[in-house]
Amino acid sequence: MKRYFDIALCLFFIILFFVLIVFVALLVKLTSKGPVLYWSDRIGINNRVFRMPKFRSMRVGTPAVATHLLQDPKVHLTPIGGFLRKSSLDELPQLWSILKGDMSFVGPRPALFNQDDLITLRTEKGVNLLRPGLTGWAQINGRDELPIPQKVCLDVEYMQRQSFSFDLLIIYRTALKVLVRDGVSH
Repeated sequence: MKRYFDIALCLFFIILFFVLIVFVALLVKLTSKGPVLYWSDRIGINNRVFRMPKFRSMRVGTPAVATHLLQDPKVHLTPIGGFLRKSSLDELPQLWSILKGDMSFVGPRPALFNQDDLITLRTEKGVNLLRPGLTGWAQINGRDELPIPQKVCLDVEYMQRQSFSFDLLIIYRTALKVLVRDGVSH
C-alpha cells in the first residue's frame, strides 16, 4: 500500500508543481554554468547505491560531502543556490527517485555514499532494510543538526512505529517546517 501511495502522491505533485519545476530548471540553467541537476550517489534500501537528483544549488566542482562539512558552504553556492535550499525547491527532482522506487516519501534520508559512520550504524540497527525517504522522522526532529547516533535512534524509532498514519503525520509536519523554513539548510 505504501508504494501505491508514493506513486499516487508523486504523480499528483508532479502535475501540481510541473510549471514550478520547469521554472526552477530554467533559473538554474540561466544563473550558473553546468547541468541543471546534480546527481548524488546515495545509499538506498539494503545499502544499494542509487543516483538521486537535486536541482544544482552548488557550483560545479564542489566536493561531494555533506554541506555542513564544507569549510564555507556559501562560497560554493550558485547565485540562486541559497534560495533553492532555504525553500527546499532543490528537492523537487527527487520525485523521480520516488517514482522509480529508489525512495519513498517517508523514510530515513538516504546517506551520502561516503558517510560510512551513518551507513554502518544504520546497518547495525537494521535501518538499511527501509526504503529511504524524501523526508523522515529524523528530518523533522533536527535534520543535519543531529549527531549521527541520535539521527539513527530516530530512524530506529520510525522503523518501529511505521504506519500509514505516522507517515501522514511526518508529511504534514514536514510541510509546516518547509513553509516556516525551520531547520532548512542554508
